[in-house]
Amino acid sequence: MKWLFKSAVMRRLINCWPPFFFSGIKIVKLDQDYRYCKVELKSRPWTKNINRSQYGGSMFSMTDPIYPLMLMGVLGNKYFVWDRQAEINFLQPGKGKLFAEFYLTEDRLQQISQATAEGEKYFPQFRIDIKDDKGNVVCEVLRTLYVRKKSQYRPN
Repeated sequence: MKWLFKSAVMRRLINCWPPFFFSGIKIVKLDQDYRYCKVELKSRPWTKNINRSQYGGSMFSMTDPIYPLMLMGVLGNKYFVWDRQAEINFLQPGKGKLFAEFYLTEDRLQQISQATAEGEKYFPQFRIDIKDDKGNVVCEVLRTLYVRKKSQYRPN
């Protein structure tokens, strides 16, 4: 199963995943170390709402599995990593192709590692800005994850 978490393989698999593929969502960059990812939402007739701007559900979806995927790629199979909660704040209509960038810094990874070292649950929050081609932020997404060591890796 380790082959699955090679970043090039994972990127291709996620890009073929129906919720991404049919929504025009594509991972355009996923670093080998899983610490950076860039996702785009193409502008297609079926990804637009009645006002001809990008459908909010597609914008929300483009952020859905990315941080859990990245953390699983970095932390390995010793941890449970799930989405716990999310909220979205639309700032202006999303027109054209949209982008989102995701980062895992060394400080953030150390924070997660320390908070879960004794087997505790941890709920890190990540803010993602979705931007248009001009770099304007069209919406902000706040995602809260659940991270915990699997029981066999927790200290007694």
